[in-house]
Amino acid sequence: MPTENDKPRLSLWERLERPTPPQRQTLSPQRIATTAVAIADAEGLEAITMRRLATELGVAPMAPYRYVSGKDDLLELMVDHVYADLHLPVDREWRETMRALALRTRELMLRHLWLAQLSPQARLSLTPNRMIVAERALSALDGLGLDADAMMSIFRAVDAYVHGAMNYESAVRNLIDEHGWSDSDDLRSELAPEMMWHMRTGRYPTFRRYLHTATRKDDAQWQFETGLTYVLDGIAATLAI
Repeated sequence: MPTENDKPRLSLWERLERPTPPQRQTLSPQRIATTAVAIADAEGLEAITMRRLATELGVAPMAPYRYVSGKDDLLELMVDHVYADLHLPVDREWRETMRALALRTRELMLRHLWLAQLSPQARLSLTPNRMIVAERALSALDGLGLDADAMMSIFRAVDAYVHGAMNYESAVRNLIDEHGWSDSDDLRSELAPEMMWHMRTGRYPTFRRYLHTATRKDDAQWQFETGLTYVLDGIAATLAI
């Protein structure tokens, strides 16, 4: 016979769809998310605790638990909140949509560097606003004669490129900020002794040529868009679309 423990766990989003009792309306998911995002933007994910959140909200320590069961739920709420700003074009050609997806995701991750530091659970969370982004991206691929698996593979390939590129770019920015350096020149100066040792070994001639001849080392936008073009060109060539 089923017991109380056999009941399926309600997701954060299903719980939030339920009407809120009048006495709780001084606090809302929107206010919680806005406050938590502001903390993370200024101080990083490590600064996010339920106690700190309650303090910033000016409420009792347990008050946020009326909406979120803990930090995992809070991270989902934060992710959904910022993804509300990621708008994709509707009824556009697939490549234009995929390019917009990549560029706008990069812009979002630059505004919120903590997005590159999410736990696996938060990174994969199925929030309403993230689902809207996925739906529009997949809709742009629909009607091209691709099966569902191919459509999802293309979407994930573009998404993987973005997050791979942004993991590196965010790490560079975070390292510069942590040490109080001014820019990438300071970073290179700090890494110079180690890099010089590697180059003196003579084992990396192609990398050495890059160091001496590359002209866009600090042009992150160009690097990102060029890599994205290669990804989209490869998809188009493979699928002849």
